[in-house]
Amino acid sequence: MAQSNIKVKVQKFGNFLSSMVLPNIGAFIAWGLITALFIPTGFFPNESLAKLVSPMVTYLLPLLIGYTGGKLVHDQRGGVVGAIATMGVIIGAPDTPMFLGAMIMGPLGGYVIKKFDQAIEGKIKSGFEMLVNNFSAGILGAILAILSFLAIGPAVDGFTQILVSGVDWLIDTGLLPLTSILIEPAKILFLNNAINHGVLSPIGLEQVQDTGKSILFLLEANPGPGLGILLAFTLFGKGTAKQSAPGAGIIHFFGGIHEIYFPYVLMKPMLFFAVILGGMSGVFTLVLLGGGLASPASPGSILAIAAVTPPQASAYIANFAAVIVATIVSFVISSLVLKTSKQQDENIEEAAKKMQEMKGKKSSVANTFSNKQGVLPENVKKIVFACDAGMGSSAMGASLLRKKVKEAGLDVHVTNSAISNLQSDAQIVITQEELTPRAKAKLPDAYHISVDNFLSSPEYDKLIYSLQNGVSEPLTEIVEDSQQNVSEVDHNHDNDDLLLEENIYLNQEFATKEEAIRFAGNALVKAGYVEESYVDAMIDRENLTSTYMGNSVAIPHGTEEAKKAVIRSGFTVIQVPNGVDFDGEKAKLIFGIAGKDGTHLEILSGIAVICSDEKNVEQLVQAKTTKELLAIINSK
Repeated sequence: MAQSNIKVKVQKFGNFLSSMVLPNIGAFIAWGLITALFIPTGFFPNESLAKLVSPMVTYLLPLLIGYTGGKLVHDQRGGVVGAIATMGVIIGAPDTPMFLGAMIMGPLGGYVIKKFDQAIEGKIKSGFEMLVNNFSAGILGAILAILSFLAIGPAVDGFTQILVSGVDWLIDTGLLPLTSILIEPAKILFLNNAINHGVLSPIGLEQVQDTGKSILFLLEANPGPGLGILLAFTLFGKGTAKQSAPGAGIIHFFGGIHEIYFPYVLMKPMLFFAVILGGMSGVFTLVLLGGGLASPASPGSILAIAAVTPPQASAYIANFAAVIVATIVSFVISSLVLKTSKQQDENIEEAAKKMQEMKGKKSSVANTFSNKQGVLPENVKKIVFACDAGMGSSAMGASLLRKKVKEAGLDVHVTNSAISNLQSDAQIVITQEELTPRAKAKLPDAYHISVDNFLSSPEYDKLIYSLQNGVSEPLTEIVEDSQQNVSEVDHNHDNDDLLLEENIYLNQEFATKEEAIRFAGNALVKAGYVEESYVDAMIDRENLTSTYMGNSVAIPHGTEEAKKAVIRSGFTVIQVPNGVDFDGEKAKLIFGIAGKDGTHLEILSGIAVICSDEKNVEQLVQAKTTKELLAIINSK
């Protein structure tokens, strides 16, 4: 328990450090591009435009970090006081870019003004609020600026020089590659952004002032070790890991989202040696060839690395060689591990759960939906997908969910954010399981949804369904109570009429999902549950968003408008042992649903209970007779 608390605290602190830098990466890139283009050794040397370089790194970037740090602690007022205090360290040590100083004084300024506001809350006479607010921020900001000018600035300057000298010593002695022993495993614990932007970037920017580049920007951002892992799984993996690895490799290498390969490593712990040795070989190549970047590469994409590589051919050769060497070494070791380990199907979803467990979390998703009220808010207008940094997994998750929202025709804004930057107007917040407690602490009144896998989660489709149909009760709570719901359906609607043995079809084959859906629809028509127009409505519903629900199960049904074509509630079951493609997923069980008078969701809940267990699904797929299949359903 103590170790788990320490991990959480380390992650939280690392997230706070990176959260000061990541929102301002655009400014760092702008400075890096101006530097690469217009300094005397740049692509297009220009003496006038090069004058932008020094003021940006001396004033703009530290002030942005200081303001962001203060705002994280106490919103706008904290940001203003944080920026004032940061100005003190900038002037106190003008020869050193004060990134570390800004990371100290920004949050400190926010903290001081926060405590002041708490102390005077309710004690200011009416009409004097603005006067007190403005003067308190000015006075406290001025005091902190003077303090940072006299003491903090010089102290941070000395500490920075020690760190830079330490890095130089590691480079000179050839020991810098050993840092991969710490960096690569730490990335798996979601400390990648904290390491890169909270520790390495401030020191690297100091080196850039002297040499125009820094090797530190590539210690964590090198995509080579992760790419080697994913290539090995593509060629020598098994099961869902092999199937998903190629797509993951593209996202990792070109999208720069390193988190995507972490579960693959945890699936085979021996692969830690692959990423460590791959990282070490990449760093060794950088040291040997003199590689480095002009500014941080975020995200860690090969495209971002190319964009901030200094404009010398030798720099491109060194940086690309480091990526290639790291990839080859990681690939070779990973291949040996996969080929010599026990051969079995490798389930990437199980590996993702294992990643959560190794971080001291429960892998259960019983509490997937939760908020104080336990219901979805009315008139949802904003959904935020949040992660620790707000740029990697959350951006990918938001992109996927945004597409689903658009396809469903919903007027809902979907965006992504760092947990620390969550705003009060976020009505629904979606996070990975391990981050949900932090998101709840930041925004307790929002409706929170946890997902195992940010790339493909059934929770997205559940949410879309709920928003489309005005369902306010959390679907997981419906599932938890579904045994009761199913029994109520049986009582109110006569279970013998809901599913008849003659509406079960075994050993079917379909070329397309549309063919399968029409078969299910026509079966409902034949059984007297729906009118013929309902069949086309099932196709229309499928075009909005896939009705594939996971675990080899699809539940095609009509649109909201098609409920008038439902004569009475019921459903049909189609068994497809060889599966039919539902947008890249194989559906082996198809439940055609017709719901009347609000029973649609109850029927769906009953199916969810049965099919939430893959063993039940396998039994249904393997059933030899309609009686056997019906008996399995009725026994659950």
